[in-house]
Amino acid sequence: MPNYNARNHRNNPYAFDGIAGRFHHTMAGALWRWRTELVIVGAAGTWAVWLVRHLGPVWAAVAGLAAIAAVMAMPSTRRAVLSRAWCVISRHRLQRLCFETRLHTRSGRLPLILRIHPTKVGERAHIWCRAGICLEDFEAHKGEIRAACYARDARVTRNTRWSQLVTIDIIRHDPLSAGHRVPSQITKSPAEPLPAAELAAASAPATGAQSDPA
Repeated sequence: MPNYNARNHRNNPYAFDGIAGRFHHTMAGALWRWRTELVIVGAAGTWAVWLVRHLGPVWAAVAGLAAIAAVMAMPSTRRAVLSRAWCVISRHRLQRLCFETRLHTRSGRLPLILRIHPTKVGERAHIWCRAGICLEDFEAHKGEIRAACYARDARVTRNTRWSQLVTIDIIRHDPLSAGHRVPSQITKSPAEPLPAAELAAASAPATGAQSDPA
């Protein structure tokens, strides 16, 4: 018997129902979706203008490149920058996923990603479900979520008090997995010669037993 999930829109019997949907593109929505990029561009532009006025174009470019190199050279700051970059990427991928999998209302409103922040294993997104969308809709598309976010796995949970609040955990790596394998000292080849120290320690008791007059 085939695995039929009515909440997965691939199995929607009304295949042409989404054609009539009209998506709402407002300035407020665009500013909210691109808020991180706008802040970064605004801050970088302001800093660049200040450097050019005080140092000149050449030294401003040198100072900018030196600052970027210093940030990426330190492990802690590099991890922080990369984790925030993955948050931005995951937010846009989730928005695109909701559009492609028709996780939106019939009036064309997508779920609202309130906040996304890094975790030890990836990212965590807090989503506000509009009327017509629920937790089960996201659970039916967990495979699409992890594929869209380039992740190992995706987990969906619901707020214990407010059912319209859904949390998506994007799992990128397992902190419990071994980083490297320790070679075993037991499975040595019989033909492999022993070190000189081990050979001397192994032969010492036998020599002492032969020299014992008893």
